Amino acid sequence: MQQSPKEKIMKHNVQQPKDATSRRSFLGKGLAVGGAGTIGAGLLANGLPAFAEQRSDALTKGDVAILRFLAAAEILETDLWQQYNELGGIQDSEVPGGSGNKPYTTALKTLDMDMDQYIHDNTEDEISHFTFINAYLVSKGADPVNLDRFRILRGSQATGAQKDKRRLTNLMQLTVDTSWWTRYRSRTKNPDFGDTFPQAVPGLSKGQFPAIPRNDNDLSGSTNTKPSAHLQAIANTAGFHFGFIEQGGTSLYPSLAQRVTNAEVLRILLSIGPTETQHFQTWQDKAGNAPALTDPTNGLVFPDLNAPPFGGEDFQTNLIMPEPTIFLSRKFPVCSIIRPTQTEGAAMATVKAFTADGLFIGQSPQFFAVLQDLAKQADEARRGS
Repeated sequence: MQQSPKEKIMKHNVQQPKDATSRRSFLGKGLAVGGAGTIGAGLLANGLPAFAEQRSDALTKGDVAILRFLAAAEILETDLWQQYNELGGIQDSEVPGGSGNKPYTTALKTLDMDMDQYIHDNTEDEISHFTFINAYLVSKGADPVNLDRFRILRGSQATGAQKDKRRLTNLMQLTVDTSWWTRYRSRTKNPDFGDTFPQAVPGLSKGQFPAIPRNDNDLSGSTNTKPSAHLQAIANTAGFHFGFIEQGGTSLYPSLAQRVTNAEVLRILLSIGPTETQHFQTWQDKAGNAPALTDPTNGLVFPDLNAPPFGGEDFQTNLIMPEPTIFLSRKFPVCSIIRPTQTEGAAMATVKAFTADGLFIGQSPQFFAVLQDLAKQADEARRGS
């Protein structure tokens, strides 16, 4: 069967160059060395060094580091979104895989009747992001990011999932930070000032909960038209997790853009970043429709966010546009902004947030080493250096 242009790009992005063996030998020495054109060995999943030897028209090491970290982040997002799409999205030639799970899809549609379409489109966007960034890196003489050897996690065994497919991320033991909800509603606080924010769903931050059905036991008591309270709680968890993931990308791109040197790389970040914001805006709106309930299997409570002890602007469900808040200095008037955008340690903060979320439960020590190295290199990038 003839491959689509997208499939050809994705295949190119994960192929090993012919000199991979000699490069693995180099990596075996544990070096992170090089002249002006080489940096940070040991970062690629397929054994390639962090950067190819640069051509004369190549980007700065910092720009490459930023792009490589973003490619890795988009690969991870693609992996988790594909799992959501297999069970609750639309499976087609644009986003193939899985066959759908009707009870779970019905539970998601409680948040919005178009959830399956939104999940599909978010998934396709993430695929396009990592394939583009990897292809751009190749065009500049740098190796694309490949995390395939870390696809070791067993995914959902529920009807509709690709049960034998191995994953990078774990969606079945999540500890979801829902402080993003109140962060974007606060008029007096900004995380760039060190402020903290209350959780919208306190229970989600205190345990480990599935955002997809783990197996068909999670469908017990549900029908194709009416989900059980347990399955609805799983769908609610997914709804708030969607917002958590996409608010991370919303902040990450402007944070790292402040460290970019090359104008074209800056254009890439400023063009991709706003699509993450569009995703976040969508998911924030849909999470507000999650019905109040208590999961009878584990006691997880989804509160009515418009009623005491919640309620008010910090929790109001139809406030989906960022409220004006302090920015740069408290001496200035409040301003509606993306938050946070502090650039110091932005990449490593993303890794820590995803790890605390439970996305990487079951991953290998080597996986964490690779991800942390990529983040470290991105955070060390400096404009003009």
